Amino acid sequence: MTQFKRTLVTTALPYANGPIHIGHLAGVYVPADIYVRYLRLKGEDVLLIGGSDEHGVPITLKARNEGITPQDVVDKYHGIIKKSFSEFGISFDVYSRTSSEVHYETASQFFKTLNEKGEFLEKESEQYYDEEAGQFLADRYIMGTCPHCHKEGAYGDQCESCGTSLNATDLINPKSTISGKPPVRKNTKHWYLPLDKHEPFLKQWILEDHKEWKSNVYGQCKSWIDLGLQPRAVSRDLDWGVPVPVEGADGKVLYVWFDAPIGYISATRELTPEWEKYWKDPETRLLHFIGKDNIVFHCIVFPSMLKAEGSFILPDNVPANEFLNLEGDKISTSRNWAVWLHEYLEDFKDKQDVLRYVLTANAPETKDNDFTWKDFQARNNNELVAILGNFVNRSMVLTHKYYNGAVPTPGAFTDFDNETLDAISTYVEKTENALRNFKFREAIKEAMNLARLGNKYLADTEPWKLIKSDEGRVPTIMYVSLQITANLAILLEPFLPFSAQKLRNMLNMSEVDWSLCGKKEVLASDHQIGKAALLFEKIEDTEIEQQLNKLKESKTANEAAGKQSSPAKPDISYDEFVKMDIRTGTILEAEKVPKTKKLMKLLVDTGLDQRTVVSGIAEFFEATQIIGRQVSILVNLAPRKIKGIESQGMILMAEDADGKLVFVSPSEKVKNGSEVK
Repeated sequence: MTQFKRTLVTTALPYANGPIHIGHLAGVYVPADIYVRYLRLKGEDVLLIGGSDEHGVPITLKARNEGITPQDVVDKYHGIIKKSFSEFGISFDVYSRTSSEVHYETASQFFKTLNEKGEFLEKESEQYYDEEAGQFLADRYIMGTCPHCHKEGAYGDQCESCGTSLNATDLINPKSTISGKPPVRKNTKHWYLPLDKHEPFLKQWILEDHKEWKSNVYGQCKSWIDLGLQPRAVSRDLDWGVPVPVEGADGKVLYVWFDAPIGYISATRELTPEWEKYWKDPETRLLHFIGKDNIVFHCIVFPSMLKAEGSFILPDNVPANEFLNLEGDKISTSRNWAVWLHEYLEDFKDKQDVLRYVLTANAPETKDNDFTWKDFQARNNNELVAILGNFVNRSMVLTHKYYNGAVPTPGAFTDFDNETLDAISTYVEKTENALRNFKFREAIKEAMNLARLGNKYLADTEPWKLIKSDEGRVPTIMYVSLQITANLAILLEPFLPFSAQKLRNMLNMSEVDWSLCGKKEVLASDHQIGKAALLFEKIEDTEIEQQLNKLKESKTANEAAGKQSSPAKPDISYDEFVKMDIRTGTILEAEKVPKTKKLMKLLVDTGLDQRTVVSGIAEFFEATQIIGRQVSILVNLAPRKIKGIESQGMILMAEDADGKLVFVSPSEKVKNGSEVK
């Protein structure tokens, strides 16, 4: 196995068109942070590189929808994302952005180098062009009917109804989302990276030299290579992004998939003048933490770019995760079906580690997994509180009770004591082995098993009973318990940094490193520990219900938005229409019709007379609320008996997608009897 002098860890650049949600955390940022914190505790040279991806069509779409500039969009969300990561404890050495001057310079130079080496193909192709808007259309600026499921509203790159990947030219009846007009096809020149040229290298480098990669990563790469690689455009016709730095490329920018990974390099340049040591020295280990949707770009495309440039190292591993679902449904930004990090930090103040724990214990490492609020609550209450928190609290409280907070001097160790102390290093070794192999679920399970060991040890030895019958045995028990506690304060730091720091403060432990982990004596006899405080607290049902209600509201809103208006009724003639006499009127009296659910009896001043109208609005309005309200009423509707009451007219109501009724009323008060025309 290659021995490296340093490690460079990069994390996928999130699009700066919205906040961060738990899917991002579980897939990329929590595992990357755990790994980097572990290496730092080992005293290794390691950098964690991140930043916002601020180019591409999603940004321009957001800007267009909100009536602002792309720069306004990225400035807003870059700030939100960076703050959320910081508050959550993702310990970036640098968190940069692809709209920075350093990035523009780095990306431009990278393109120029490849272009000067003849590594690109230049070719013309037909692409859709909006003649009214005067611009070529990116995939997401084109919508039409899906050729597979025949649903309308498919984008030029994907149908969100059936999930099929598309080319814009596949769409039936395509229309520009800018002008609403059908686009025309027009020739345009672009630069292409010939991935097929790099296929022999990729076959050897991935399929033969990196069989240790995770099965989901290796399998996806093999599938792409087996199908045969094709040239891929590195430029696009857009006005937002890094301009293509050659003559004759006006109105063209670097395609975001080419531009974004160079952001790792530019961010490192921003961080340190020694950036080349981390990117060009073969004794540096490069790791990409990403989600499964980015595997091809980081394992096939970016390595081909680096190989073509010639002076950069290649990634040694790409420990990509699968997707995290939410309450049985795919996380969706557009449908607001997500747990947003900035909202979580408001609703669960100082509970960053609870979410870190749950997302790690339930990480989608080899298959998609599901986050549920009930599981979140159960893991907090039954594991963090009842196992870890309970053991730590008992160890510290009893030490203060019996020995005034001083670590007691142990007596003779029994076989059980020695077995327990020996087991500490076993759990540390298992945790470390899992971390080294990017198995973070297994790692946190083994770390928590050390807390389980401590709980079992206290339960089996029962020092609170022995203090009355065998006082001399208790110092040894408490000594052993405190050594487990101190080990936990180090072992859990990569996973639960806020809680581990709190525990080290309680134990009066100075700065520590991984070499102490597994030691039988971390706290010497007579070491004074501080007062105990709860590491975790129970999460109540009401807090979980609040979160479930949030999601329920999102689902209701989505269903309402998805409901289409009823089809138009058959045409009527103008003569039929003018027969209707609609007037303004005011409700004078209102009462619910007995033994009915929907009916309300109204007395309405129509300006012509005062008449009784029976209306089916009782489910939506209280009688007292609508007295004095001005309404629109069809006054020449033939009288009809309803529940024995003669109704003389009809109140006009609008019904929204979820069945709610709203009065059709004049926007300002008018004289009763005014005609509605």
